[in-house]
Amino acid sequence: MTFAATPQGSSEAAAPSPRETLLTRAEASVFLEGKGIRMKPTTLARAYSTGSGGPPCRHIRNKPYYPLDLLETWAEAQITAPVASSSERQRLRREARRREATS
Repeated sequence: MTFAATPQGSSEAAAPSPRETLLTRAEASVFLEGKGIRMKPTTLARAYSTGSGGPPCRHIRNKPYYPLDLLETWAEAQITAPVASSSERQRLRREARRREATS
């Protein structure tokens, strides 16, 4: 589904705004499956309602839609680099946290 993103308070006579592709929860689930992340639509709903780190979404008349560009960015952030052991993964996570804290 594609919607024109119009900022609030702007008039229709303004320059045309870029179009944004929005996915329903079912479509977002299929998209994430293609990226190797298995999340059912109910899991996406739970992640949103509990604030447990799911992908960002927008609501139009109380129905959630996932912007394709934000969903893509979120999916890429979930996938880590290959590691040989869990201790190596933990070390890389600690180093990343230290870098974030110092910047």
